[in-house]
Amino acid sequence: MQLRYNFRLYPTPGQRQALAKAFGCARTVYNDGLRARQEARENGLPYISDGDLSKRVITQA
Repeated sequence: MQLRYNFRLYPTPGQRQALAKAFGCARTVYNDGLRARQEARENGLPYISDGDLSKRVITQA
């Protein structure tokens, strides 16, 4: 038997700002990682693993 729950959140203005900041940072890091993999593919380099991507992109961000 599977149960499903629906939740709706109503964050305060301060929480909305914090959530927007967190999601904005996550989106930036994701896009930087995607760009690094695309550039590697275009240049004929091997696929960048998640570990290497973490070392390169996330630590720089």
